[in-house]
Amino acid sequence: MSNFVKLEGVDLRYGGSNGVLALNGTDIEINRGEFAAVVGPSGCGKSSLMKLVTGLTPPTAGKITVAGQDVVGPLKCVGMAFQNPTLLPWRKLLSNVMLPLEIVQPHRRRLPAHRQEYIEKAKGLLKMVNLDGFEERHPWELSGGMQQRANLCRALIHEPDLLMLDEPFGALDAFTREELWGVLQGIWMEKKFTTILVTHDLREAAYLADVIYVMSARPGRVIATHRVDLPRPRTIETTFEPAFLEIVHAIRNQIAQIRDEIKAA
Repeated sequence: MSNFVKLEGVDLRYGGSNGVLALNGTDIEINRGEFAAVVGPSGCGKSSLMKLVTGLTPPTAGKITVAGQDVVGPLKCVGMAFQNPTLLPWRKLLSNVMLPLEIVQPHRRRLPAHRQEYIEKAKGLLKMVNLDGFEERHPWELSGGMQQRANLCRALIHEPDLLMLDEPFGALDAFTREELWGVLQGIWMEKKFTTILVTHDLREAAYLADVIYVMSARPGRVIATHRVDLPRPRTIETTFEPAFLEIVHAIRNQIAQIRDEIKAA
């Protein structure tokens, strides 16, 4: 596999030359079709990393490439999902899922003449996440878990090469969160889009990812890389297996050491 996302010596400073250094010398390589997770203590720059990779924020120093091209502005090949679904309350579910098609080219140009084709595609995604039959419901008629399923569909409707996930299940209860791990894994195994997941949940990272990057305290940099060589599809039963628990405990110990160093500083 070839590198699809690459960060080389990336620094990010907020507020000018005397401002806060959020990232310092960050190096990351993610292969095409790989599922990567980024974990670390609060304030380590995980969300800043999302802004950098998507081109929403330029780095202060270093180089970022996606699909072999330097990132110099907002990328069009990206789908994004956050902790809150941010579905538009006045739009029905199907219309919410199709929203990116009204914005992203070439879909925006094709949509008027190929609307039915796109409708069927959106319905197919909703069926994959067990939301068929809810196309005409408004978001406020759905549970939080159902809204987040629809949010995933919206992030994927325009077939992005890169999916960015920032704590997408953090606001959900434990059972719903674990259920959606399986949903996301199933979609990823079928579509194989490159994915970067930012999460505080180490079990979530180990369940979903091929590779986990552990970041230091601010200024953030990658201090460890863990390959998750567990067979797929993974299940909740997988999370009780010794190999899985070994990965989670190793990462937890690394983050605990970082937190102890912060307290001692």
